[in-house]
Amino acid sequence: MDDRSNGLQVRCEKTQVLAIHRTRLKGWFVWICLSILVWTCLIQLLTVAELWHPHFIAGFSNKLSRRSQFPSLRVEEVLASPPLLLPPRKYRSNGFLRVTCNGGLNQMRAAICDMVTVARFLNLTLVVPELDKTSFWADTSDFEDVFDVRHFVDSLRDEVQIIRRLPKRFNRKHGFQPLVMQPVSWSNEKYYLQQVLPLSRKYKVLHFNKTDARLANNGLPLDTQKFRCRVNFKALKFTPEIEALGYKLIRILQGRGPFVALHLRYEMDMLAFSGCTRGCTEEEAEELKSMRYAYPRWREKEINSEERRFQGLCPLTPEETTLVLKALGFDNKTQIYIASGEIYGSERRLGALRAAFPKTMKKEMLLDPYDLQRFQNHSSQMAALDFMVAVASDIFIPTYDGNMARVVEGHRRYLGFKRTILLDRKRLVRLLDMHYQNVTLPWDKFSTAVRQAHESRIGQPLLRRVVPDKPKEEEYFYANPHECLCRNADCSDHFVPGGPEHYQEKGGGVEIKRIYTIKVSSFILNHCIRRH
Repeated sequence: MDDRSNGLQVRCEKTQVLAIHRTRLKGWFVWICLSILVWTCLIQLLTVAELWHPHFIAGFSNKLSRRSQFPSLRVEEVLASPPLLLPPRKYRSNGFLRVTCNGGLNQMRAAICDMVTVARFLNLTLVVPELDKTSFWADTSDFEDVFDVRHFVDSLRDEVQIIRRLPKRFNRKHGFQPLVMQPVSWSNEKYYLQQVLPLSRKYKVLHFNKTDARLANNGLPLDTQKFRCRVNFKALKFTPEIEALGYKLIRILQGRGPFVALHLRYEMDMLAFSGCTRGCTEEEAEELKSMRYAYPRWREKEINSEERRFQGLCPLTPEETTLVLKALGFDNKTQIYIASGEIYGSERRLGALRAAFPKTMKKEMLLDPYDLQRFQNHSSQMAALDFMVAVASDIFIPTYDGNMARVVEGHRRYLGFKRTILLDRKRLVRLLDMHYQNVTLPWDKFSTAVRQAHESRIGQPLLRRVVPDKPKEEEYFYANPHECLCRNADCSDHFVPGGPEHYQEKGGGVEIKRIYTIKVSSFILNHCIRRH
């Protein structure tokens, strides 16, 4: 009897233990399910919040990462940035536009912006642009080797259709012949609507085999100008690999203090193309002349180097640049980054600059050779690194107003009118000769004259210079896209009455026209220079 009671008691105890275990398991199961449900709801709420209030999420994440950002790369949002993957624009395509860009990186960059804009107002489907592989640099880079192609396509999908390649039925292999043409330079929307659009409807595929300066600087609708800026400042991002190395380069420079990016455009191709041989030996001048004649697209006529120099059409030499920098107030502690390719004459021509500014350096001196290995022999990718550094620099100084100088200048204006000293070469060469060659101008007067010449040439707000019927002589849109930098249609939020006179050629004469600008005093310029 006792055995049975004991057995019954044991069984009851086991039953109770099992019941407790089942209760605990149910509790754990309920807790896990609730946790999953809560996390799912939280994720859904964050997703909805991102869709309806993207700036809230962005602001929250920015607070977390603010310590890792460096001030000179902070972008002020001037244009509305469309969120990624907006609904694609629905339109009936009038055909396909294929473009082959010509020139260096920044010439192609501006051309890409123009071609996307042309595709937009003609309702064409744009094929991802092809980059120049036949120029002096012989760079084999494709679009996706330089720019983030996925971001490019996705960020513009609400305005224009962009595809990676033409459909097979339009390939030459299938016997299809597109219309290959070069649009008329500096053309407005009227030309494209009246002359080009009928051709696109007839031939279905247009191939622009030359794209530089095919869209007018001025006289275009405001929304067209703003769209050009959106492509330039928002859609054209470099590849993650280029951006990673570019930011690394910037961090190294900023870790050593403020720095000046000097676009020393004293490279072999520029000297050969322009015919400028100041400071070169007779042998070097002959080499440059032979090189100019070897390229059919370049000038094949005799060029008087000294005449071009006095017209301000030659880049400053390294020696001339050294004197100008010293006159502007930069001392031997100034950190200078040379944002350019190989200087003609190599280190021999950089001797004076390095002696005056020991902290002069190039990317090859700051990065490990392994870091640059994949970018070697690709001029566009190497130029992209210099572009990033030039945009991020505390002060940018170009010695020639080429494509990179102008595009960087415009980018820095967009980032809040960052300091850019635009050298007046026509005035400088006379001052330099008076001081250095003729010895008729003492240093203190030379330095004062150089500073006074650049009081209003530091990248401040300024309306773009317009020269009617002479588009080659007017200011480049991408150097000063003032329509994209103002909130008000008349730019009254940036420009105040008064300031230097604006000369606008008209009818063979010169009409003096007051524009709105900000007068920058010598004190501000000197303060800017001394601070760095």
